[in-house]
Amino acid sequence: MCVQTEYLRGVSYALCACLTFLVIVALPSFARTSFAQGLVEERRAQLENELAKIERDIGEQQVFLDAKQRERVSLERDVAILDARIDQAKLSIRARDLVIQGLTRDIRSKEGTITGLNEKIVREKESLAAILRQTNEISDTSLVLIALSRDNISDFFQDLDVFESVQKRMFDSFHEIEESKQITQAQKEDLEDKREQEVSLRTLQELEKKKIEVQEDEKQRILKATKGDEAAYQALIATKQKSAAQIRAELFTLRGTAAIPFGKALEYADAASKATGVRPAFILGIIAEESNLGENVGTGSWRVDMHPTRDQPVFRAITSHLGLNPDRMPVSKKPWYGYGGAMGPAQFIPSTWVLYAGYVESPKGSGNWTYDSSRDRIGKLTGNKPPNPWEPQDAFMASALLLKDNGAAKGGAAAERLAALRYLAGWKNASNPSYSFYGKEVMELAAKYQALIDIIKGN
Repeated sequence: MCVQTEYLRGVSYALCACLTFLVIVALPSFARTSFAQGLVEERRAQLENELAKIERDIGEQQVFLDAKQRERVSLERDVAILDARIDQAKLSIRARDLVIQGLTRDIRSKEGTITGLNEKIVREKESLAAILRQTNEISDTSLVLIALSRDNISDFFQDLDVFESVQKRMFDSFHEIEESKQITQAQKEDLEDKREQEVSLRTLQELEKKKIEVQEDEKQRILKATKGDEAAYQALIATKQKSAAQIRAELFTLRGTAAIPFGKALEYADAASKATGVRPAFILGIIAEESNLGENVGTGSWRVDMHPTRDQPVFRAITSHLGLNPDRMPVSKKPWYGYGGAMGPAQFIPSTWVLYAGYVESPKGSGNWTYDSSRDRIGKLTGNKPPNPWEPQDAFMASALLLKDNGAAKGGAAAERLAALRYLAGWKNASNPSYSFYGKEVMELAAKYQALIDIIKGN
């Protein structure tokens, strides 16, 4: 009897110690977390303020560039444009650096939170195991015997209630921590994906800056040749203008296909423009940008670089209906931040191509794709049924249709730039400043091709 009484007193002491442990450990941990979170939020606010200022500066530079480009061609104007583009590229790169810093800091914060949760889970498990051992020993002993060993039977039932209460709290706490850990881990993975995407975009901006720095070298050569004389500059421009015959002979580089004469590319762009209302020079700008973005020029493998469930089944159906060997068709390589598998000059991924080329999945979700000519928007305009994403004529028409759906047919620089961003990043991400470089580059290419078109057509 005496042994049983001492045992139950020990259990009560263990319960008290366990509850005290929970109170003592939780408070300092909460205080430390709150303090660290405060520092993170303060630094995040600093980064966001700095980023907002840089993005305002970028916007001001764009206004300046737009105004300068409307001026008459002159030495002063062109030098100012080159300088502004270089400054704008540097600001864009700095803005991306700040975003990357913020994401990196958030990731570290999440990692610290996950570590703390893991440690707390271990402590909770140890405490829970101790209580479970105690309750198991109680269950192995006759309840009548234990009850009769107590000086006060009501204390016995009170101890049992405490045991059940602590067990429930421990189980609830453990469940909440596991749930928080899963949520935090998902947030961390999301942030890491965003950081990789930002790093990739910054690399592209570095390439853009190098391209503009080449133009800076050209500016210096112009200044040296003209010695700052406006008349000499105008004469230099005149000698650089090409005849219509020379322009038509130029090769227009396409991704995934052999190069074609510029005149042929313009023929495809004109036909696509007539069908959709999208400006021919803008269509050429999109195709040129998609065909010359760097190393990702159609050297990928559909089995490796393409999304396995979203695009691979569609790709097999497209190549099958065209009578092509999927293993021999060029697709884009996987970038750092997602999947590749884009096809042909217009760089459509298979799951987007089928929306315009008349393919239907039946039943939905089965991966069984069939071709329906009545739904083929591209083929209705080109006469090619089914259309081929690697054929320039079909690629130009598909690109124009997508640009029309993105709002480019409204005309004007703002509508075209937004349509280009939607072409790259979709409607949801088109307003993300990270992608602004793409819209600017497409508009610069469109301006270049508009000048060539004007020469060819004698405007």
